[in-house]
Amino acid sequence: MIWRAWLGAALLLGCARPGEERTLADRQVGHAATATLRVDVDDGLAAVRVLEDDMVSLWANAPSLRVQLRFAATFPETLRLEVHNCMPRSALDAGLVGVRASGREAGNVCWFELGPLDGRPASLALAPPDGQTPSAFRFAVMSDVQEAIDRVQDIYRRINREPNIDFLLGAGDLTEHGSAEELERFQRELQGLDIPYYTTLGNHELRESPSLFQPYFGRCNQSFEWRGVRFTLLDSASATIDPLAYDWLEDWLRLGANGLHVVAMHVPPRDPYGLRELAFADRNEAAKLLARLATGGVDLTLYGHIHSYYHFENAGIPAYISGGGGSHPERFDHIGRHVLVVSADPASQTLQVEVVRVD
Repeated sequence: MIWRAWLGAALLLGCARPGEERTLADRQVGHAATATLRVDVDDGLAAVRVLEDDMVSLWANAPSLRVQLRFAATFPETLRLEVHNCMPRSALDAGLVGVRASGREAGNVCWFELGPLDGRPASLALAPPDGQTPSAFRFAVMSDVQEAIDRVQDIYRRINREPNIDFLLGAGDLTEHGSAEELERFQRELQGLDIPYYTTLGNHELRESPSLFQPYFGRCNQSFEWRGVRFTLLDSASATIDPLAYDWLEDWLRLGANGLHVVAMHVPPRDPYGLRELAFADRNEAAKLLARLATGGVDLTLYGHIHSYYHFENAGIPAYISGGGGSHPERFDHIGRHVLVVSADPASQTLQVEVVRVD
């Protein structure tokens, strides 16, 4: 399995910073090869779950993907591409490579049969037809499921009833211990959700191994654009941001400078009420990050980790903590399980957030 190779490579890195191992491993997400086939997903926006000479299986962590295929001297006549966590209405532009057949299966899985192949490199683009056009849309936010996985279908049914939700954004703590079995269980449960789920990790995903999350769900730090809005997911699972991720953030802030920009992470830089000090380990770093987000023009920040709902401001940026996935509710707000629904309108440059209660 691909994840076993990931684990071995990560152990050899010998990293010293809390999130360094994961950040270095982010560079490898979306890249894999066999003796006859190499796959590269631009910007690492999908994890390569299975790779065989005539089959590629990806887990998408963004609405649109660009995939490069390169073949050795020996190559198959046809190739099957499977994309799990695929956006509804996604279409594949395979360039000069023919698409013999395509389909969609339960659980947001789309598949394509490519061929005949002639050994030349192939550049594939997978996206819904209107994803690059700035337009109003809605997305949901959920984090902190953990031991409440047995009841997560209640939340998914509630999200499914909300009209015009394009995807669900995750702020971490999917599992209780971050084991392979729990990560696989979480992905199976997503079959009850009508839309894709794009997420970063939380501190609970570090308990079993810090190297397991990425082979299942993709990069811990990443950024993509959808309908004219930039989304950036950062890895704050260790109550810090790795220096390499700060370098990436500079580029992502530049890309999002002229439009709406939403940033999500698990541990908030600051605990807004200081109740349990569930925030960054270093207050100076928290101030540094918030100042950078503010000067970079970020319009909305989303966090998990605290199992409750809070709305506040950080450095003048609207901020929401939404830990309503079901794990040990804090109960100070008397809200319980909930999700956020965000209405984004690039034309008016507005983001409106509402709380949708499940219980």
